[in-house]
Amino acid sequence: MQTTDKIWMDGKLVDWDSAKIHILTHALHYGTAVFEGIRCYNTTKGAAVFRLKDHMVRFLNSAKFYLMKMPYNSKELCQAVKDTIRINKIKECYIRPIAFYTYGEMGLFPLKNPVSVAVAVWPWGTYLGEEGLKKGIRCKVSSWLRVDSRILPPQAKCSANYANSALAKIEALDCGYDEAILLNLNGHVSEGPGENIFIVKDSTLITPPTSSGALVGLTKDSVVEIAKDFGFACVERDLLRDELFTADEAFLTGTAAEVTPIREVDGRIIGNGSRGPITEKLQAKFFEIVKGEDDKYAKWLDLV
Repeated sequence: MQTTDKIWMDGKLVDWDSAKIHILTHALHYGTAVFEGIRCYNTTKGAAVFRLKDHMVRFLNSAKFYLMKMPYNSKELCQAVKDTIRINKIKECYIRPIAFYTYGEMGLFPLKNPVSVAVAVWPWGTYLGEEGLKKGIRCKVSSWLRVDSRILPPQAKCSANYANSALAKIEALDCGYDEAILLNLNGHVSEGPGENIFIVKDSTLITPPTSSGALVGLTKDSVVEIAKDFGFACVERDLLRDELFTADEAFLTGTAAEVTPIREVDGRIIGNGSRGPITEKLQAKFFEIVKGEDDKYAKWLDLV
């Protein structure tokens, strides 16, 4: 990965190579960390973070699930993000805030351990590739099921949840695909390892509800609003795997993936086997918005 100069750690900006933790940090052993994925774009008015405040709300909500007493409020965390971007003199980047139970006591019970918070930023291009943005990607329905709310809370963006995602990702790549799609315990489509999923059928967007185990995605929420502004109907409902195969179009959304078309699922060609026209329209508008080229959506951009 391409590094930058400084990382914000517990209120201080430290050198990238000096941002270290103790080997007995609780989160390293038991997955007790929560995080966010955010992007900063170089807009017509300068560097701007996409939906920064909304991301921080979700970050703090994730901490609540694990009874983390966050030492910083939303305003302070937003400022930390901006300070980290500025000191690294970077216009576009991926942003990773993380909060975790750190070194103190070992054992499963984390609440006697201090909570540390860090923010790192670095250049990171399109997660699933530039070609994937244009032509679409190939997906495999994973043999691994999405974690259920009776097992781990999917609405907490917790590092423990992403062991599930990592297994699905490994399997998909080992089988020659670009990405995985996970079903839930009921056999319904949930999401990708790190993305929400949409299909398009008869000009209607369909996406799984949060009850499927899908994370409340901010890119997903943005795409729904954009689609409705274009006049497309949007429906949240349980989605069968069978419906993926017969969709007119399909795509993934997420901070890393942005808006990535799906051209194939389990060897079945989706639509015309390329980026569909509605996906392309939504994708083009999304990139206009994050670049600051549509004032209607300026509310989503927080200038650095």
